[in-house]
Amino acid sequence: MPEESESSPSKEWVLEPETEYRFELDLGTSLAIKLLRGNAEIFGAEMVEGKAYLFGQECKAAVFTWVGCTIQVTGQPSTEYVSEETPMTAYGNLHIALEQMRVRALAKFRGSPEPEARSTDAPAEPPRVLVLGPENAGKTTLCKILINYAVRAGQAWSPLLVNVDPGEATSAAPGALSATSVYSPLPTCSPSFPLGSAATSAPTSLGSNALLPVLYWYGHSSTTRNSLLMDRLIRNLGFNIDNKSSNDPKGQLAGIIVDTPSSFASGTAATNEQRQRLIKACIDAFKINIILVVGHEKLNVEMQRAYSSKLKVVKVPKSGGVVELDHGYRERIINYQFHGYMYGEVIRPPPGITSGTQGGEALTDLTLSPSSTVVNFSDLKIYRIGAATMAPSSALPIGATRSVSEMQPVLVEPSLPGSGLLNAILAVLSPFNPDENERYDEEILDLSVIGFIAVTHIDIPHQKLTVLSPAQGSLVGKTAIIGSYEWQE
Repeated sequence: MPEESESSPSKEWVLEPETEYRFELDLGTSLAIKLLRGNAEIFGAEMVEGKAYLFGQECKAAVFTWVGCTIQVTGQPSTEYVSEETPMTAYGNLHIALEQMRVRALAKFRGSPEPEARSTDAPAEPPRVLVLGPENAGKTTLCKILINYAVRAGQAWSPLLVNVDPGEATSAAPGALSATSVYSPLPTCSPSFPLGSAATSAPTSLGSNALLPVLYWYGHSSTTRNSLLMDRLIRNLGFNIDNKSSNDPKGQLAGIIVDTPSSFASGTAATNEQRQRLIKACIDAFKINIILVVGHEKLNVEMQRAYSSKLKVVKVPKSGGVVELDHGYRERIINYQFHGYMYGEVIRPPPGITSGTQGGEALTDLTLSPSSTVVNFSDLKIYRIGAATMAPSSALPIGATRSVSEMQPVLVEPSLPGSGLLNAILAVLSPFNPDENERYDEEILDLSVIGFIAVTHIDIPHQKLTVLSPAQGSLVGKTAIIGSYEWQE
């Protein structure tokens, strides 16, 4: 039972060992949680005693304790309760198993004697984990917990976090696939950036825990919109990771955790082949040796049949604290994410709290000053991959062929009606290969993203675009890709 605090409009919750305090916030509200006594963590990130942690933007999270603690909660969550039934013991055991793989891989790398506890069938290679599961299963939370436990293990691990869910902005804008090395625990303060914030194109406000991801732009929320492009971008990420590993073989010992969209777990008969192909692309690209299936018996059986002879398939429990998210909530989160990318994300403390930390950073460090820039139509080349609206190949009439390939870059003319540029999010790409002999027709598909901009105005008579960017910088000569995401303030 919570105890009313006499000194402030707050509540104190006394948590028994291996229990967690769960909460949900309504629109426009915020919450502050302070650890008073004991030890506690938020999705694997350890809390510091006496520090106020701020939460906002309809956040839904939990404070877990292994040994028991007392926390002070200030604010008005729409839902709050303590649960004694959590999957944390299973997740903790899973972390231990992954950590043993890292230790064995490190011993092999150093040429040291391998631990005596090693089983005869356990390979001395780092864990490369693919997390699969249906919608609202807690996949991203599990990825965060496993990453945070690895970072806290005291071995200076920097595991690689990969996100191939284009419907969720884990560290940048929605629509992007990303890979990033994690060096410090990932915070939880809002659902806008569930796996931490990216430094992207605003290095002057770089926080101590900001991520520096490698990004590829898919541009849509649904993986079935252009599955061929998804397949290619997944393999691009894998190729990029291989290059990094070859330059830093010790760095790869911490392993990889791959978060996936719910469409990988199930789909219609028409999309089943695409789903299987994308799972196979992930396994090949990231050299997966463990598949974790979260709370989905049928998918677990399917993966066991397809891959158990080649790698380990493990079913893990779904947390009872997972919240069913409706379409309206997801739309608001996408809006938060684009706004946070442009302006930074600052959560106002609830009444009674004068200061606090948001993701481990001071609030003043999280505000950006985006730049509104006017560019000529000719300054920026904008492409769309495939046609503007493209049904899946399986939906075409029998014998029909496309006039535009799903992988074909199509130049967008801003002056033409129906360009779709107003309020569109554009991904600005890294430069093409300066060596003409190394250039090829579809090179644009393999270029990584250096930042995102939003088109706020189109002046057709003067042939000019007004774009919003989180940092200043010339766009002359740059190339960008438009997807289906739009945003306006």
